[in-house]
Amino acid sequence: MSIQLWLLRHGEAEPYEAKADDAHRELTERGREQARVAGRAFAVLGLTFEAVYTSPKVRARDTALLACEALGEEPIVTPVLASDFTVADARDLLLGVEPDGRVLVVGHNPDFAQVVFDLTGARVDFKKGGVACVRLEGTANELLTLLRPRELAAIA
Repeated sequence: MSIQLWLLRHGEAEPYEAKADDAHRELTERGREQARVAGRAFAVLGLTFEAVYTSPKVRARDTALLACEALGEEPIVTPVLASDFTVADARDLLLGVEPDGRVLVVGHNPDFAQVVFDLTGARVDFKKGGVACVRLEGTANELLTLLRPRELAAIA
């Protein structure tokens, strides 16, 4: 039995120069569509999540809210996802998850790519609006999928 950690990188957001405070950068229209598409793809795949956690940064929080519309889920704002998210943080979010359960986290790079590498040894190019799934089973972790936004759109 294994747990699946699904990671959704926030959709395309305003450029850094658009806001004085990085935490308040909003999604572009393309980023909003990437988030909706991810949620529809999850629904088409029949995925359900025991919990959905999101960074408090506006672009990630809005990505989670839009993706969760198709899932009927309510994301939980989790400050640990704002920056410096680590494998230890991921494992903390997975505590109490049922065997064969799934958790979705919505946040940022380079943290997500580093977590995937630390868990599996896989180096991934994590696109904005992209998704990765890691299967955790003891010390035998495995990257199950890496989907770019265009692949999610094809599924949705």
